Amino acid sequence: MMKVLRFADLVAQGQVQGKRVFIRADLNVPQDDAGRITEDTRIRASVPCVKMALDAGAAVMVTSHLGRPTEGEFKPEDSLAPVAERLGELLGRPVKLVSGWVDGVQVAPGEVVLLENCRLNKGEKKNNEELARKMAALCDIFVHDAFGTAHRAEASTYGIAQFAPVACAGPLLAAEIDAISKALANPKRPLVAIVAGSKVSTKLTILQSLAKNVDGLIVGGGIANTFMLAAGLKIGKSLAEPDLVDEAKAVIAAMQARGAAVPIPEDVVCAKTFAADAPATVKAATGVADDDLILDIGPKTAGRLAEQLKAAGTIVWNGPVGVFEFDAFAHGTETIARAIAASDAFSIAGGGDTLAAIAKYGIEQDVGYISTGGGAFLEVLEGKTLPAFEILARRAA
Repeated sequence: MMKVLRFADLVAQGQVQGKRVFIRADLNVPQDDAGRITEDTRIRASVPCVKMALDAGAAVMVTSHLGRPTEGEFKPEDSLAPVAERLGELLGRPVKLVSGWVDGVQVAPGEVVLLENCRLNKGEKKNNEELARKMAALCDIFVHDAFGTAHRAEASTYGIAQFAPVACAGPLLAAEIDAISKALANPKRPLVAIVAGSKVSTKLTILQSLAKNVDGLIVGGGIANTFMLAAGLKIGKSLAEPDLVDEAKAVIAAMQARGAAVPIPEDVVCAKTFAADAPATVKAATGVADDDLILDIGPKTAGRLAEQLKAAGTIVWNGPVGVFEFDAFAHGTETIARAIAASDAFSIAGGGDTLAAIAKYGIEQDVGYISTGGGAFLEVLEGKTLPAFEILARRAA
């Protein structure tokens, strides 16, 4: 897919000792009103790269964005202070937080400092060249290890990679590149994609892009309702986008032309209201009443899709196929999740709701690769080249 320089290779070649290493990590973690970190997966995921640099004898600087601060205006809630504390606990050493760092940072080989929220710097989001050059001057090696920001060309993700003496991919970013290549650039067939969510409009370009490449395209959620309309079925008062029926028909036709298919549900789970305690009724897809809401795929459909997934060579999963937060409407998503877990296929999954479903059914160990970058993952599925990949590939050429 693409050739980039890898930090692990630089370490293995002994090119890191005594060097100033600047790591752009993704430490954007959720916090409660008191500023306490409620979920630290991203911090834990960033530790291997930091340890790799420290063990190699580098002087290590780490930065990340947190939330959506206003550039140039520091507010206490925008500070990475809680992150510095948690990172220190995980590394077993104090991590000093440095603010006002753009014009210079004091850090010795074998030390690590955390540079305050990079989105506080004026010009960060617009990838200001002067800011990028100042950041690049802080280091000998720039390491991009934040896949969640790989789709944004900002000063700390793109500009610095342009001007740093060496720019490379950290272990997290390299793993994403490898998993994406395995799933999309060179997949073991049949390649089956699950694209679900509330709206076709937000995923239309992904559906169109995948329709050119996949052997099976499973749609779910509100997207499936629009495809049901395209197949001439009634969907009652279910969430759908009737004005996109022609686009859905075009995706079906594009798949059919290649001898592939978009399976339309044969049965569905309906309710009269959108509520956790609403009575659930399984109906044939041809028997949906005018006042019905479709909130899940039915057991026959789920069983049929499970068989297809178990026979796949590669599976790409984005989105639950029903309202899995409500137990009465979670059966379809659980069946799909368990089928992916049981399949011999290489599977890659991404997107917030998908990660929540994986956690709910405890199948983390059975998914080939779980992508942490929501927006970046979706842009890859759209067939876009991410700015971070593009600049790192250019610097490696």
